[in-house]
Amino acid sequence: MMKSAAYLFAGAILALAPLASAGQSAQNAAPPAGTAPAAKNPVKPTAESQAKAKQLYSIDCALCHNDNGNGKTDVASSMGLKLADMTDANALAAMSDQEIFNLIRNGKDKMPAEDAGRAKDTDLWNLVIYLRSLSKPAAPGK
Repeated sequence: MMKSAAYLFAGAILALAPLASAGQSAQNAAPPAGTAPAAKNPVKPTAESQAKAKQLYSIDCALCHNDNGNGKTDVASSMGLKLADMTDANALAAMSDQEIFNLIRNGKDKMPAEDAGRAKDTDLWNLVIYLRSLSKPAAPGK
């Protein structure tokens, strides 16, 4: 029963995502992916901001990416998605903070965009920091 509800919820999110992002104003949108890939994250994390980022992740991301970020969920599997394992230190290493921010804000393929009315830029920058914290440090000698 819970699995069915999760699938229904995921389908509803994917179906409604284009409608939510259609109303986003151009001035509130993040720059398109690739516009400023070298930009540094402008926020300094605090315990409070990271708690809020963790909460945002658990509400908007964990359904597909899993609570620990490994990308192994029934929802992702049922949609035929192979998601990056963010517990692996190398998973996000090649991406700048700006690229991760843009990916979250603008969405990609089946991943819906995070509307600016739902999460402010500062929230997403803190989410980027949280995502990087999910990875385990690389083992010595690798």
